[in-house]
Amino acid sequence: MGVTCLVMGATGLVGHEVTRGLLNSPEVEEVRILVRRPPDFKHPKLKVVAVDWDKLSVHREAFHGVDRVFSCLGTTIKKAGSKDEFRKVDQHYVLAGAHLALEAQVPQFLAVSSVGADPHAKAFYSRVKGEVEEELSSLGFKGMHLFRPSLLLGERKERRFGEDIASVVMKGLDFAFRGKLAPYRAVPASTVARAMIKIAISSPGGIHIYPNEVIHVLGKSGDDIIPSKGDVH
Repeated sequence: MGVTCLVMGATGLVGHEVTRGLLNSPEVEEVRILVRRPPDFKHPKLKVVAVDWDKLSVHREAFHGVDRVFSCLGTTIKKAGSKDEFRKVDQHYVLAGAHLALEAQVPQFLAVSSVGADPHAKAFYSRVKGEVEEELSSLGFKGMHLFRPSLLLGERKERRFGEDIASVVMKGLDFAFRGKLAPYRAVPASTVARAMIKIAISSPGGIHIYPNEVIHVLGKSGDDIIPSKGDVH
């Protein structure tokens, strides 16, 4: 039998790619996604769980029988509207899901963090990401995997003007982001998804942090587990 995976944040940039990749993986038997609204595609492996993130504990059954949990939740302060709302999404919801996964004895937890994550950082965004990493690492999962990508590239459902400009610049200067600048090299969401899925399938134990440059290597396309848009319907 294949593994059962659950994705939190399946409609986001990385979460969408992770979901599609898992659905295309022969090692995966079932993919559960926790979403506010149903996605725009269907698949025989896909199980959609409509949730109210502020009442996530009501959906604890969704975590039962799961082998891997992917946390791809994330927002921006601008989109969230305030620092408190940002913290709610990027910290409280992530940790609520992690506690339910731990309660359901899920062995492996994989989470998207960010380059520069540090609980002692002066920058609020980096500090919150670091606090989340610290708390997740203390929970005692058999395998805890934290991915620290730089600027994410891909097609977002909502436009972020500043990130659009940054993406153009980062793509144009990609050749320059080597050596000491490698941690800040922009990375496609599909590359992050491939890296996460490869680690999920190999399922190493312990606490692991994957910096941006490692994500680029792990997520190189080969036997592509991320299908074209037409392969999932």
